[in-house]
Amino acid sequence: MKLDAIDLRILDAVQRDGRITKLALAEKAGLSPTPCWMRLRKLEKAGVITGYHARLAPRRIAPVASVMMEVTLANHRQADFERFERTIGAIPEVVACWSVGGGVDYILKIMTANIDAYQRLVDGLLDRELGIDRYFTYIVTKTVKEETVVPVACFAASGDEESDS
Repeated sequence: MKLDAIDLRILDAVQRDGRITKLALAEKAGLSPTPCWMRLRKLEKAGVITGYHARLAPRRIAPVASVMMEVTLANHRQADFERFERTIGAIPEVVACWSVGGGVDYILKIMTANIDAYQRLVDGLLDRELGIDRYFTYIVTKTVKEETVVPVACFAASGDEESDS
């Protein structure tokens, strides 16, 4: 789907404020409300907008341990990757998982109540015999920056390239 400057303004506005009013969104996009709303619905139907969420402050809810984990699998057959990804996708504490190129196969972001809970999660993964050859744990001691906003303005000049990052 080719996006124009108006679409990008709509996307920027709704990702910053998912509860923006129809009128305020139209104003930010530079359109009247009805055409703006129609464009928003088109972006949703095309899968460009995948949902609306509240951004939470986990540490205000309860103590939390944030951990980054590098994982390398012993074997690199498609079935090995699929089994690992299916298992990881079903674990709520794994809040993000990226398949990466380079020296490791995956980088995971994990949130648990504490380090002991993290270790129990890892022990459970190892017990499942998912083919994990090695893993490295990095405890997050301080969040310097963590954005959920996609910098859509940066993509305006990038052309028709598509990516799911």
